[in-house]
Amino acid sequence: MPPIVINPAALHDPVPYGYSHLVDTGAAGLIVVAGQYAADADGRLLSTDFDTQVERSFDNLGTALAAVGLGFGDVVRLGTYIVGHDAARLAGLCAVVDRIWGDRPPAQTLLGVAGLALPGMLFEVDALAVRG
Repeated sequence: MPPIVINPAALHDPVPYGYSHLVDTGAAGLIVVAGQYAADADGRLLSTDFDTQVERSFDNLGTALAAVGLGFGDVVRLGTYIVGHDAARLAGLCAVVDRIWGDRPPAQTLLGVAGLALPGMLFEVDALAVRG
């Protein structure tokens, strides 16, 4: 099966920005989710507050997963990107990860970065999920 591109109607249209929200690879049930950020339905950044951005980014990740019939329990890897990474921001991220996954979080790579796609954007998360 060739890869299938999926852009849920509940999320902003990413195509003008050169990407798609999800790709169903068809290979072993692997779903690739592009970076999600604190965007509204038009792609505008909703807040410049870090904790709010983390919450909304994970909400958008959940929306993306639901569009292909998956949930957070199907996630096997996260990539997280933090502008101005420090202990306080790590604690904020860890609190959300703990709330969602408890003591069984997925594999994760966290990168401190100088900047992200939009001015004021402080956090982004991408994911790999597997259909069970």
